[in-house]
Amino acid sequence: MSEKTKQLKEMLFNDKKNGVDFMDEAELNFCDEFCEGYKEFLQECKTEREAAAWVEKLAQNSGFVRFDEFGGALEAGDKVYYANRGKSVILCVKGKRSIKDGVRIAAAHIDSPRLDLKQCPAYEQDGMAFFKTHYYGGIKKYQWVAIPLSLHGRICKNDGTFVDVKLGEAEGEPKFCITDILPHLGDEQMQRKASQIVKGEELNVVIGSRPFKDDEESDRVKLAILELLYEKYGIVERDFLSAELELVPAFTVDDIGFDRSMIGGYGHDDRVCSYPALQAILDIDEAPEYTAITVLTDKEEIGSDGNTGLNSSYLKYFIEDLARLEGYEGRDVLRNSKCLSADVNAAFDPTWSGPFEKNNASFINHGVCVTKFTGRGGKGGSSDASAEFCSWVRRLFDENEVLWQTGELGAVDAGGGGTVALYIANLDVDTIDVGVPVLSMHAPYELVSKIDVYMTYKGILTFFTK
Repeated sequence: MSEKTKQLKEMLFNDKKNGVDFMDEAELNFCDEFCEGYKEFLQECKTEREAAAWVEKLAQNSGFVRFDEFGGALEAGDKVYYANRGKSVILCVKGKRSIKDGVRIAAAHIDSPRLDLKQCPAYEQDGMAFFKTHYYGGIKKYQWVAIPLSLHGRICKNDGTFVDVKLGEAEGEPKFCITDILPHLGDEQMQRKASQIVKGEELNVVIGSRPFKDDEESDRVKLAILELLYEKYGIVERDFLSAELELVPAFTVDDIGFDRSMIGGYGHDDRVCSYPALQAILDIDEAPEYTAITVLTDKEEIGSDGNTGLNSSYLKYFIEDLARLEGYEGRDVLRNSKCLSADVNAAFDPTWSGPFEKNNASFINHGVCVTKFTGRGGKGGSSDASAEFCSWVRRLFDENEVLWQTGELGAVDAGGGGTVALYIANLDVDTIDVGVPVLSMHAPYELVSKIDVYMTYKGILTFFTK
């Protein structure tokens, strides 16, 4: 290749860079160290309630004060937070500029696909006790059988008290499981189409098999299990009617590969973007130019509806309250604001390359993925960021040495998906998706690159502080 050709290619081509070639050894080491904190977060926070509680405690330890207890107008550098029903959290650092100049928002979600217990879950059949479940979010149901599961959540009792449950994570604790038919007898099952290999009503979780010692009673196994639950948690069967209990994979969070370059675990979607968005606002060491806001929200996996999802008004109300403290309307702030909707994209998988259009796919180790639009079937359900805002983000990342790439969620007619971006864009905010490419997305065990996790953090911190 001639020198002229080489120079032209460097100037004109959009060559993707691997993070190993982009980062020096010191930054690679910092990247790996940063991901150790993320691994701890992912291991300890397997539900939206656990993540919200973790964030609130960390915020308090970092000097954030509850917004409703602060009192008075915010000064530059002041740190406040708002906790929404124990399932979503907003953190805010007041900037030097007037709130009317707009705020910088990083929004991610802390819920993940899982199995929820039905309201009347416990039953006995043929000498075994089970819980009935209803899956939450988009899953391949067959991936959830024959793996260890743990039980997490909250049970609110009739006397107004509640008990939090986390069982199956610590060493020595019992776990739970959904059984599968053995291949020797699985001919009928294997004739089903893939989406029905395991049906929703077959996601029944084994919870016990030893009957209560009374020969005259039916449902003796169920009775024995309910007695154990009463002894441990003080609950009766009717308390399930006012409970939110979730079954999640009882897997550990692990380094993947001989080179330890990736992280495997449950819930990367979207805690792999929540953690960088959280750490970015915690790491603001002096008052930023613009007010910085991190939103960690719930219900994204089922459409963001409900009062803890971003299709509700709690973020808008929070910004309206900030605006009112300085004598402005919320719309005065929102129209001048910018948002990075921090959510994952699908990493190109060489083994399953068919649904991707390679030229517009994201790759592991190539940095944070900037996704102009999501949606499906003609960009349905997408905000589709403007060219001007795309250019602004490009320039911001390039000038601050943030390794980034672009990517779509698969080939045009291959499927698709959405994020919270459109709900914030609907508030008259310039919004674009950024986040980490994920392998095996929505599976019980997903993979991400440490470089991409770190670059997402670096990108959001740059967005807040530059």
